[in-house]
Amino acid sequence: MKALLLAGGSGTRLRPITHTSAKQLVPVANKPVLFYGLEAIAEAGVTEVGIVVGDTAAEIRAAVGDGSAFGVDVTYIPQAAPLGLAHAVLIARDFLGEDDFVMYLGDNFVVGGITDLVDAFRAERPDAQILLTKVPNPTAFGVAELDAAGQVVGLEEKPRRPRSELALVGVYLFSPAVHEAVRAIEPSWRGELEITHAIQWLIDAGREVRSTTISGYWKDTGNVTDMLEVNRSVLERLERRIDGTVDDGSEIIGRVRIEAGAEVTGSRILGPAVVGAGTVVTGSYVGPFTSIAGDCRIEDSEIEYSIVLRGSSLRGVGRVEASLVGRDVEVTPATRKPAAHRLVLGDHSKVRISS
Repeated sequence: MKALLLAGGSGTRLRPITHTSAKQLVPVANKPVLFYGLEAIAEAGVTEVGIVVGDTAAEIRAAVGDGSAFGVDVTYIPQAAPLGLAHAVLIARDFLGEDDFVMYLGDNFVVGGITDLVDAFRAERPDAQILLTKVPNPTAFGVAELDAAGQVVGLEEKPRRPRSELALVGVYLFSPAVHEAVRAIEPSWRGELEITHAIQWLIDAGREVRSTTISGYWKDTGNVTDMLEVNRSVLERLERRIDGTVDDGSEIIGRVRIEAGAEVTGSRILGPAVVGAGTVVTGSYVGPFTSIAGDCRIEDSEIEYSIVLRGSSLRGVGRVEASLVGRDVEVTPATRKPAAHRLVLGDHSKVRISS
């Protein structure tokens, strides 16, 4: 079995962060989301991985390399434009050959990995296996309709009137039968080759399509709210480890990881939280579910339930929460008089200001 890992999307819902960075490389608990997918694939015993890349190919290549750090062998597959999941299968035909494969969306996060799913597919070999989970907003996803016996009878991509609450999780398993399906379908109204249409083609052709409904944790990390929630989930399982320097005037409570080279002085850190290598925390409070990357500066500030990317600083900021701070960002207090806000915002930014 091979793996097809999709890392070619543009990440419009995570702008402005993704104006300068691949969405799959935004870190969760100081590790890029894409790496969790690679680790899950390797743990399932799949070692040949094709990574579909787009405009951010250079960044993905620099981060992943040849895959040896993850115990896999990586082949990069360029995609000229994000033309749909089925299009990714279409262009990966030479790499996939006649092997079964697992397709994993690089910005998705599945707690518990995919080993059991892959093992079951290997043993039973249906033509396709999909993962489903109940969601409160099915119009934002591909949606599956099951009959009374639990068999998949219909699939829709982002339907206006969903026939169920069961969304497709971003992990799919296929036999080589899917190659005929992706060649047979036409682009949707979005101009994309939809994987839901390809799976529907398999159903209509009498092929065996199975589904597994999961109750465990899954998130599409395509927006800030979900990214922060995934960060919270990962930090829940963090083990306490203090490799950096903490002075006597600081208090470290609970599951906190302070990486080697980090310095904490006169501060209080309440876990679960992680402080990256080379980061300095001085006279500050770092609250639960916060990930601070390497080479940051947190001075005379408070931050909680947030993600701070590499090289950023917060100085003299009273309180920051539920925030995603990009790379090399400076956050400082505004002048008190006159009472005004001074903003420099990138395209598609969202700002909330207290009056």
